Amino acid sequence: MATGLTKAEVERFSRQLLLPEIATEGQIRLKNAKVLIVGAGGLGSPSALYLAAAGIGKLGILDYDEVEASNLQRQVIHSESTLGIPKSESAKAAVDRLTSFCECVSHNIVLDSTNAMDIIDKYDVVLDCTDNVATRYLLNDACVILKKVLVSGSALRMDGQLTVYNHNDGPCYRCIFPNPPPPETVTNCSDGGVLGVVTGIIGCFQALEAIKILTGIGPSYSQKMLLFDAVSGSVRVVKLRGKNPVCAVCSHNPTVTKLIDYVQFCGANATDKTITRHLLGPNERVSCLKYNQIRANNLPHLLLDVRDKNQFQIASLKGSVNIPWSQLARRLGEVFDLIGLSDSDRENSSKVAIPIYVLCRLGNDSQLAVKLLQASGVQNVWDIEGGLYDWSDTVDSTFPKF
Repeated sequence: MATGLTKAEVERFSRQLLLPEIATEGQIRLKNAKVLIVGAGGLGSPSALYLAAAGIGKLGILDYDEVEASNLQRQVIHSESTLGIPKSESAKAAVDRLTSFCECVSHNIVLDSTNAMDIIDKYDVVLDCTDNVATRYLLNDACVILKKVLVSGSALRMDGQLTVYNHNDGPCYRCIFPNPPPPETVTNCSDGGVLGVVTGIIGCFQALEAIKILTGIGPSYSQKMLLFDAVSGSVRVVKLRGKNPVCAVCSHNPTVTKLIDYVQFCGANATDKTITRHLLGPNERVSCLKYNQIRANNLPHLLLDVRDKNQFQIASLKGSVNIPWSQLARRLGEVFDLIGLSDSDRENSSKVAIPIYVLCRLGNDSQLAVKLLQASGVQNVWDIEGGLYDWSDTVDSTFPKF
């Protein structure tokens, strides 16, 4: 009998044991390994299942969120039967059903500077399966300070990326990205969309890199980044910059020696939830219920939907006109024509056009559109607060939320 493995383990993992790259020594290393997956979503789902199936001894799954119907298109560790259940608990249950050889630990919590060190310190390798910049910096800094390898994956729309940080003399996340991007330039999958298969492919790559690190084979993507394009079906590998000698966290003289406030540092939320903006006063907004009364009374107005064309085609309110927020500035003339306001009318403050009610998915872009229209001389314009999400919640439950 192989030393360190039981008869049941030899039989269970026999196909891996036959591989010279794994063999008995590699399987024992996996058995003794502890891996933390942060994010039980599209990336974390396949990572967790394949790592557990491979014989990882202890698997931690951390997520603060609950399972929603929109998750199931890509987060294959969950199911319709676990809707409303914390993702970490749902994922643990799936792992427990799959194997009794893995101790799975659920961390149902928002990872932040107060708890990250204690949690991460208990594991050997960390998988970043998150969808926000603040948590990426948090994980990076904690892993550098604790000397843990970080396997980072991301997926958006039809593209995926993978790299390994803080492995031996390889760079950390801050070496490559010393400063966070402006918050307004960051898109997550809830806004930009993602193909589920893409998250599955990248998540499997993350599990593979973790297995290779733990068994001693070594990672393929330290100081390299894998770029996957689902449209062309192509995979490219690009070389990354090496370790930054003046990196704020991993250099010989770091300026970051303990965890900081990453929400403040990044100017963005540490979850993948869209932040509700408050750009307008109460007198510049109407509730969905109030707007529904306006529709019911057949009062003349323009309903302007500023979502992208693709979202508008999925579902829209009858009678609405679609001019995406990204195009509104150059299509103001169309708006003026629709409300019967000529160039000369705009210069005449006594001319009152029909009112405009602006709508989007969540009530954020619509506020920006109202401010643009106000700055362009439109007087009677209001934002519909909460957008189509609130419309579905308060007016028409048959309208899909996506």
